[in-house]
Amino acid sequence: MPGSDDSVSHATHESAAPRLPLSEGASSASAALPAEAPRPRHPLHPLAGVVGVFVCGLVAFLTLYSTQPLLPLFEALFHASKSAVGWTVSASTLGVAIAAPLLGTFTERMNRKRVILISLVLMALPTCAAATSNTLGWLVFWRLLQGLVTPGIFATTIAYITEAWPPTAVAPVMSIYVSGTALGGFSGRAVAGIVADHAGWRASFLVLGAMSIGGAALVAWLLPNRPSSHRGATRPALRQVFMPMLHHLRNSRLLTTYLVGFNVLFSLVGVFTYITFYLAAPPFSLSTAKLSLLFVVYLVGLVATPLAGALLPRVGLRTGITCSILLSLAGVLLTLVHSLPVVITGLALCCTGVFISQSCATSFLREAASESSRASAVGMYVACYYIGGTVAGVAPSLVWNFGGWTACAAMIALIDVVSIVIARRGWKDAVAV
Repeated sequence: MPGSDDSVSHATHESAAPRLPLSEGASSASAALPAEAPRPRHPLHPLAGVVGVFVCGLVAFLTLYSTQPLLPLFEALFHASKSAVGWTVSASTLGVAIAAPLLGTFTERMNRKRVILISLVLMALPTCAAATSNTLGWLVFWRLLQGLVTPGIFATTIAYITEAWPPTAVAPVMSIYVSGTALGGFSGRAVAGIVADHAGWRASFLVLGAMSIGGAALVAWLLPNRPSSHRGATRPALRQVFMPMLHHLRNSRLLTTYLVGFNVLFSLVGVFTYITFYLAAPPFSLSTAKLSLLFVVYLVGLVATPLAGALLPRVGLRTGITCSILLSLAGVLLTLVHSLPVVITGLALCCTGVFISQSCATSFLREAASESSRASAVGMYVACYYIGGTVAGVAPSLVWNFGGWTACAAMIALIDVVSIVIARRGWKDAVAV
């Protein structure tokens, strides 16, 4: 079964065992036959694990931003402001930001696969419970709980990748994982919008919850069981939990990466949250289902990110992050053109640039963090990344009142420029992966 590494380890031990002298009863002819050369492993071996981390990314992102195409609907249904309904996005990202550093540290020594599976199942519970919400406040509450359990997927999967594959394979595998998040992000939004249009918004949460459980079953089957390299460590004291986080903040390379992560998700969430209000209004007047289908542009990132991941070892992470943020910036500017096809093209460039940036940043964490503290470093990165998303769910509403989508796009473009400056200055010693 793909989820078990018993057969792999057995084959490894068997091929590595020394060849014994000819024993009694063996023929000299058989001894004269040349030994069969072992079949070379695929560079991304185990391949079932690659598919497994892809599914992890897909399932984790099914629900995180699923309310984005529903925001104009919630604005009318709950008679709320744009910033208020924006909290249905920000609450989930805030939950991730709160829980990520703690989970990253406490799971440092735990079985990675077990943590991922428990988190996947727990994430489905508040997803289904959100369907019972009678007020906007209750919906925001369930979204917050959903975010609190999802770092068990994000941080642990990234740490799993850095431990399960050799350094030369980390960037390609990380790119495949990010592609899974792209497909999950599209699927969650598309399902939410289409189901809401035909069966109501409550049904959309129930469907997403059922999909999450199905994804957990796939991960249980596909992902090889790899215990943490720190499994034998004792439970850390509270001081030992927080001290590594403070140490990460004194590491200039990690701090730069955290700031880049904040800005990268601010750009993505800011664009895809407030573009829905822009396109739901005249002259576009898109319905909830049509708004959800806009997120098909995520599939462009699904294809482009692994291709970019294959190029990263050649161009280096510093060049990669610069080009990817420039791509995102170009996409933001294209959304200002009053043409739906051009806006869709801009959204495709924006999300592709963000996905590649995320792949660069998470790959750089392996270089910037020591092996003993890698999971907690990833947890801190996820926290900063999702704080950026939390702020982006609300902050653009402050400038919307002055200039609508144009003002929001200007704010996001400025954030992209700042990201490039930070990455160029802070990643000077980044090497090709």
